Amino acid sequence: MATLRVRLLLLVALLAWSLPASAQLRRGPRTFVRSGQREIPDSLKARRDSLQIAALAHEFDSLAAGDYLLDSAMLTALRTDDLRQLDSAALARFEAAQQGADTTTRRPVLRKGWFMSDSMSLSKVCWISAVLPGYGQIYNKQYWKLPVLYGTLGTGLALYLHENKTYRPLKRTYDAYTDVSTVRTPELDALQTRMIRSNTRRQLYLGLTVASYIYFIGDAAVNYSTNDVSSVKKATTLACICPGAGQVYNRSYWKVPFVVGGFATMAYCIDWNNRGFQRFKKAYALLADYEQHPEKYPDGPTDEFQGRYSADYMKNLRDNFRRNRDLCIILTGALYVLQIIDAHVDAHLKDYDVSDDLSMNLEPMLNYAYVPALQGNRPVFGFNLGFKF
Repeated sequence: MATLRVRLLLLVALLAWSLPASAQLRRGPRTFVRSGQREIPDSLKARRDSLQIAALAHEFDSLAAGDYLLDSAMLTALRTDDLRQLDSAALARFEAAQQGADTTTRRPVLRKGWFMSDSMSLSKVCWISAVLPGYGQIYNKQYWKLPVLYGTLGTGLALYLHENKTYRPLKRTYDAYTDVSTVRTPELDALQTRMIRSNTRRQLYLGLTVASYIYFIGDAAVNYSTNDVSSVKKATTLACICPGAGQVYNRSYWKVPFVVGGFATMAYCIDWNNRGFQRFKKAYALLADYEQHPEKYPDGPTDEFQGRYSADYMKNLRDNFRRNRDLCIILTGALYVLQIIDAHVDAHLKDYDVSDDLSMNLEPMLNYAYVPALQGNRPVFGFNLGFKF
């Protein structure tokens, strides 16, 4: 019996030795047999664990659901500007607590609403100030400027209206006289002189009113400090309000004469061409009426030039003056846009770091290059040229 067992063991060993290595490697996973039975793995264990975790999570969510809904309702009731102010106030209290200050007795006053909110943008403040002069000073809490604003604005407007009552009758008399004849007479010269003086005073008073109005809108933009506004936006806004103000804000004072001089030149060209247009328009109308109805003018043409120029010639002059006036208006608009762009770009470049270290460096260079024909590396000599700017 023992001999038979030995023979069986030798036969099994011989068969195992004769099998190839690939067949020996393809073995299944190791299994453990206890008490003569194979242990079967639990395939539902992972699912039961996930169900237990989901049940626990649902229980925690149900406990916190009431507080979560309450918090979300409170956050929904708050507006965006209120949330921003609450965050800024919390940050201020935290910084003060870090410095050891007592913040228990201080509570910031938050301005709410569409018309007077702490989160109002600079553009909105300027637009409302344009409609309601003095709003920017009230928003910036500079109430002492209001008497100055309304004093200069009211005085200039009252003087303008008073002088306008004097100018209007003179203008109507002058138009009625020149509609019949533009021949220069002492009466016409005296009337025109009084009309020009009255119009000059009227324009000065109107300029004072407009200047005070624009100045206080710009003052509201300069002193706006509720939110963190970049200098770029302030410079652009000031350039939109008044030409040249953006250059002054950027401290590019050398550009101001060019901007102001350009606008003054354009204003003079517009006025000069407009006066020429009105002059030849009236002369052409009188001459054309004379050529159509000569019986109405027994003393000859009544235009300013008394028939020395033809109607076509004066029509061409009228059209040229009108075309030049319109072109000057277009150039004025282009100059206005150009100075806004200049203020915007200049404000951006104020923070641009330009180093004063402008240098050139020349140094020798030694390197190795692989040469296939030589099957190896060979030294390469040269120079490195570097610029720093």
